[in-house]
Amino acid sequence: MEPFQTFEGLVCPMDRPNVDTDQIIPKQFLKRVERQGFGKFLFYNWRFDKEGRKNPDFILNQPKYADTSILVARDNFGCGSSREHAPWALQDYGFKVIIAPSFADIFYNNCQKNGILAVTLAPDLVDRLIKAAEQRTLFLTVNLGQQSITGGDFAVNFSIDPYQKEMLLKGMDEIAVTLTHEDAIAAYEKKVI
Repeated sequence: MEPFQTFEGLVCPMDRPNVDTDQIIPKQFLKRVERQGFGKFLFYNWRFDKEGRKNPDFILNQPKYADTSILVARDNFGCGSSREHAPWALQDYGFKVIIAPSFADIFYNNCQKNGILAVTLAPDLVDRLIKAAEQRTLFLTVNLGQQSITGGDFAVNFSIDPYQKEMLLKGMDEIAVTLTHEDAIAAYEKKVI
């Protein structure tokens, strides 16, 4: 996992509440165990019609948002099943940051464990961002160390669990943390066996 420190990206406004993981990555695409390759199936049922043609009305198919990497959504983003493929698909598509008033708990934690910064902001701030990104091209700078989001006339600080912040800053997941103690683990195993 790459360390997350400061990131600047184009905002895509997803003005929908309760976006569930089956919409993020539909079940028919969950046949792989690798983390890569899911981006092309992200929001598949919304991005494509039954013949596989792009739906021009879906936000990610609009040229204005072609290079987006920051998703701003409404309440309860990532609800539904606990599939870890959902953050994998978002990350593989290119999203590094997701901002919403609330997230499903398992989805939120899966994002942080996979290197996506999920930020919870008050509904009025999210509303401002969605409206601004719909009206013009909006770039935001997200500084995890300072826990700040800035861009245009927008500036706000956000909260994050200190442990999750540290893991993202270092680019580590729980396996990587365990491996930092590899010598001690090997020494213990040598003693026990």
